[in-house]
Amino acid sequence: MSSGVFQVPTPVNEPILQYGANSAERSKLKQALSDLRNQQIDVQMRIAGRSLKGAKKVAMTCPHDHQHVLGHYYEGGKAEVAQAIDAALAARSAWASMPWEDRAAIFLKAADLSATKYRMQLNARTMLGQSKNAYQAEIDAACEWIDFLRFNVHYAQQIYSEQPISSPGVWNRLEYRPLEGFVYALTPFNFTAIAGNLPAAPALMGNTVVWKPSPTQVYSAGLLMEILEEAGLPAGVINLVLADGPEAGEVVFSHRDFAGIHFTGSTGVFQTIWKNIGQNIANYKSYPRIVGETGGKDFVVAHSSADAKALTTGLIRGAFEYQGQKCSAASRAYVPASLWPAVEKQLKADLAAIKMGGTEDFENFVNAVIDAKAFAKITSYISEAKKSPEVTIISGGNFDDSKGYFVEPTVLLTTNPTYRTMVEEIFGPVLTIYVYNDADWKETLALVDSTSAYALTGAIFAQDKYAMLEAMKVLENAAGNLYLNDKCTGAVVGQQPFGGARASGTNDKAGSYLNLLRWVSPRTVKEVFVSPTDFRYPFLEK
Repeated sequence: MSSGVFQVPTPVNEPILQYGANSAERSKLKQALSDLRNQQIDVQMRIAGRSLKGAKKVAMTCPHDHQHVLGHYYEGGKAEVAQAIDAALAARSAWASMPWEDRAAIFLKAADLSATKYRMQLNARTMLGQSKNAYQAEIDAACEWIDFLRFNVHYAQQIYSEQPISSPGVWNRLEYRPLEGFVYALTPFNFTAIAGNLPAAPALMGNTVVWKPSPTQVYSAGLLMEILEEAGLPAGVINLVLADGPEAGEVVFSHRDFAGIHFTGSTGVFQTIWKNIGQNIANYKSYPRIVGETGGKDFVVAHSSADAKALTTGLIRGAFEYQGQKCSAASRAYVPASLWPAVEKQLKADLAAIKMGGTEDFENFVNAVIDAKAFAKITSYISEAKKSPEVTIISGGNFDDSKGYFVEPTVLLTTNPTYRTMVEEIFGPVLTIYVYNDADWKETLALVDSTSAYALTGAIFAQDKYAMLEAMKVLENAAGNLYLNDKCTGAVVGQQPFGGARASGTNDKAGSYLNLLRWVSPRTVKEVFVSPTDFRYPFLEK
């Protein structure tokens, strides 16, 4: 065994490839897309280092071309989930005992594999399976995933280095033990990076994991698992299960050794999970760690001093990148009457220039929403808005699912600041704007704070510094990630730790040391070099 105080490589954010016309990276990515288009891939569960086929064969399709089958996965059930838990528990002792720097080396290797050998395939699978354009795939499946791996190693070292002081004759130290039991990672469709980080972060800290990805992200999840195993992840440390969510939950949340959940998904599902954990609390060996990031009704509020062009760009990018399917996406905006004519004109002009279609055509800014269920939900809001006397369609409003699940970027103008689309999370390319009187700035800030149950992200646009500071104070609890004169999306690992409170989650800040602290159970050790041999204290003397 090696001896030394090791310093991990200093992390830097992975450079973003731009995929410009005639660039080498565009050529490689197009080839990867073509190769994947012309084959079908099977994704199986990985339990205890072995592939396992479930009984139910499920097709994986392109959201923007839903008749094209990319491959199949094989869904299991309760029995396979139980096997995955057993595998995780069996692997726990050896994995927890492995020196932390050796665990770290596995994830650093996974980062390098993702940055080089598998970069184009990660992006291509995300583009085809989740309908992300090249840039959105690059900043997610490549860069953010790589950043999570490298920065988490840096944060792990930071945590392990945090030690107590010692008085003379005593050595105090903290051991950062993994949780006692297994961790359940339940991951979303919209970010390949998040799907990978939710199991990887607890595993880095010595935990073993049962990972259930979203059914609409399995195509890229299978590759993440391959990369981790090629990097040297031992069998049973992360077990990939493909199963129905409620069925899996019945097994997981009733298990005595359930130690924690790392979750990203809907608010309703998270609240159900929390309730189930509460109902089973007396059955667990320890109190489970509950870490979750859920939804958002993310705001943009502009002061009359705001730059109209910057505001418009922030609205378009914040609301419509990846079809608004980001929990951080702008979905409600408050614009002063004095700025609205310029903003409206620029919005219409910019949106008219946006192209929508499949991800393989690099001229398309907007692609498809994830599936038929999402399409039906999003379009129901638009259809209802078309009938409302309180709403005017400023742009978009059309949709078509004949080939893919396409919804035009849609801007609604409402006279009612608590109209349904100003309050409820839609998770699609729909932005609702309320125009307020310039003199009602203070009242509008109070409205922004009180309208939604969520508190994930928000943006303030103002050139007046006093107005900016006033908004920051009033909206102190309205967003866990607050952006000043910028769009409310695009948090970067190591730069803007991500998470929100209220109905948006536990705010444990993915992309920081705060998240990793949730996956350890510290033990304080006090060692006395020369032990006392007399029970008497000086105050007892006559």
